[in-house]
Amino acid sequence: MQTYLLSQQFSTGCLAENSTACPTNATICYGTSCVLPEDNFNQTLSVVLSTVLTVMLALVMFSMGCNVELLKFWAHIKRPWGIFVGFLCQFGIMPLAAFLLSLAFNVLPIQAVVVMIMGCCPGGTASNVVAYWVDGDMDLSISMTTCSTLLAMGMMPLCLFIYTKMWTDSNAIVLPYDSIGTSLVALVVPVSVGMFVNYKWPSKAKIILKVGSIAGALLIVIIAVVGGILYRGSWIISPKLWIIGTIFPAAGYSLGFILARIAGLSWNRCRTVSLETGMQNTQLCSTIVQLSFSPEQLELMFTFPLIYSIFQLLFALLILAGYRVYRRHRVKTETDVEKTEEKEDSKSVSSHAKINGGFVSNETK
Repeated sequence: MQTYLLSQQFSTGCLAENSTACPTNATICYGTSCVLPEDNFNQTLSVVLSTVLTVMLALVMFSMGCNVELLKFWAHIKRPWGIFVGFLCQFGIMPLAAFLLSLAFNVLPIQAVVVMIMGCCPGGTASNVVAYWVDGDMDLSISMTTCSTLLAMGMMPLCLFIYTKMWTDSNAIVLPYDSIGTSLVALVVPVSVGMFVNYKWPSKAKIILKVGSIAGALLIVIIAVVGGILYRGSWIISPKLWIIGTIFPAAGYSLGFILARIAGLSWNRCRTVSLETGMQNTQLCSTIVQLSFSPEQLELMFTFPLIYSIFQLLFALLILAGYRVYRRHRVKTETDVEKTEEKEDSKSVSSHAKINGGFVSNETK
């Protein structure tokens, strides 16, 4: 988080008044909620970790690309029904859900705006990793993430213009097109290389995919922990934002799955659309918030992207655990059915042998 200067209205008087609750170096203070300046250690840590995480993310997306087949990927582009359903979920359901949640909980205008920004963000790359673990359609997952990031350059300003007019001037929200472009390049280039490796050396691609999927799962956890370390300011915020941060990702997962099923997509594609809908690009949301609002406003809203990130990860883990339990139960049930059928076949063969004087044909052995 950037280092902010004290405004006159939040000068030493405020800090002295709340000295029991806030550190002496707090730059903004409301009761027990403070925003701390970023020290040199945090600045260094932020630069080092952002570099390391960017490289790791590129490697993970490269490994995810190793599971994408060019012909299947191109088939999604030529017949983009699944992508279109994902588009409706990403830029139709999520902004509308954000708008309704903000109205239902009657949050402050500035807080409603950050909820709307989160709802208008494109899907995050973490969805590709989780989609792999729940046996989703990786070709659809990668194409949806790529298309939503590309379309976000036009759909984000449009959705924010439509939904935020009652709270703020949409022109006050700064969209970092360079960050969106960087996210797009960081997604497309590694995935394209991975697709080429899968085409040329499919056996090696499988090994890379297994290693990358594990690294991707670890990366998701690391990003959540790092976010908690670097963005430790203003943790005590309105309970309404905590509730919205819990409901919002759950609604995204559920509504995305339901709409995909109504659209007639297969079960694995429904899981994919669900994850692409609920898992948002929270890093992009944080960047937009920091660029658009003053320190005083940030104090009321800055933590929401991190709250959403935590709960979208928790719900994704619940989905993964539920799917794994279901798959294990299904495999076990299918195995029991096969064993029962084998026993019945052996009994029928045995009775047939007795009737025919012990003769068993070669076909039944």
